[in-house]
Amino acid sequence: MKNYTGDRLNFGLAAEIARGEGIPVRMVVVADDAALADSDENAGRRGLAGTVLVHKIASAAAEAGKPLDEVAQEALEAAGSVATMGVALSGCTVPAAGKPGLDLGPDEIEWGLGIHGEPGVERGKISSADEVVDRLLRHLVADRQLKAGDRVVLLVNNLGGTPTMELGIIAGRAVAFLAGHGIKLERLWVGTFLTALEMAGCSLSLARVDDHVLSLLDAPSQTSAWPTHLGKVSTHTEEPQPRVEPSAPTTTIGDHLKLPVAAVCNALIAAEQELTDLDQIVGDGDLGISLARGARAVLDGLNQYDGTDDATALRGIAGTVRRTVGGTSGPLYAALVLRTATARAAGKPWPEAFAEGVDAIAELGGAKIGDRTMLDALIPAVAALRTGALGEAVAAARKGTDETAGIMARRGRSSYLGDRALGTVDPGAEAVVIWLEALADVLTPVS
Repeated sequence: MKNYTGDRLNFGLAAEIARGEGIPVRMVVVADDAALADSDENAGRRGLAGTVLVHKIASAAAEAGKPLDEVAQEALEAAGSVATMGVALSGCTVPAAGKPGLDLGPDEIEWGLGIHGEPGVERGKISSADEVVDRLLRHLVADRQLKAGDRVVLLVNNLGGTPTMELGIIAGRAVAFLAGHGIKLERLWVGTFLTALEMAGCSLSLARVDDHVLSLLDAPSQTSAWPTHLGKVSTHTEEPQPRVEPSAPTTTIGDHLKLPVAAVCNALIAAEQELTDLDQIVGDGDLGISLARGARAVLDGLNQYDGTDDATALRGIAGTVRRTVGGTSGPLYAALVLRTATARAAGKPWPEAFAEGVDAIAELGGAKIGDRTMLDALIPAVAALRTGALGEAVAAARKGTDETAGIMARRGRSSYLGDRALGTVDPGAEAVVIWLEALADVLTPVS
């Protein structure tokens, strides 16, 4: 049972009833809350999600036919090896109370809380997922006095309202942290094991193990919450690639391309929040994030694209865009760059090659000018570029983008909003203006 006063009283009473009926009983108390000191000045450490690991170990021992005393001893040792600490970004509402017991602001995080919505041991400013994981694991490693070479298992537990993707981010950082400290992660489980109702947050449970304990954790089980996989962790890790600054010397992409490519990427990174805010109004809110992620990837790989000719370099960029930019923007921009690369390989001048790239977007997406998409900026820009300078193309794209604010969308996610999108320019078209302006700042007029 978990170390809460109510649990101890009620489980203790149940044990007395069982003994009175001649049923042998052993009680094991789990107090894995590493956020609290275990002293006479409080009720002791609370029982948290580490209890799930104790249950699994004790249940496997019982299923193997071990006598009660041995099962109790397995549970006792498991309870002594596990430590847990959690964080919350919101409270939870106990149904009888009708309101959250924990009131957190949008920029606050609660450290070291229990599972009933009660406050934790500290409240602070919200920080990144990596920082949260590092702090939790530093505390757990110190609490269990773990050192390099020790073998552990890790339970990443959803407190109720945390998306699966965010749990995956937490788990990924935890794996890297433990590897960096030389601690061998034998098993990893990520999921919803012990919640605080709808609370947004998670807890990490870390336990030292050996082959015997692993055999009990690996024992088959038929339950709804415990995963059917064994939780084994791959030992393969990729070495991080060193970041290459766009201004560094290169022999793999011509300087005449390097400068404009870096300008485009830096402009999209700087506009991440602006584009995200726009897309949250009329789309799904990920345009700025996606384009900035792709831009960072292109900058990182700027010196790694094979070949010195335009076409080969552009194909390398297209591959990076395809792999890193999500949603519809990834394939559309990849198609733009790929078709432009093909045209340059055929010896066509930049304005004509760019025009063919824009044609590729129209063919792939099925949109045309007036559909409230990025083409409302690109098609006017292409027309201006055929007869004028890049500055004129930027002005034409700006005009086309501004006009999208009065267009009912017929393509993309904005098309689901009807007239609610009116008054806001299309985010994809706005992105085109941003990177065209960046090009105009670093390039001479195109002929």
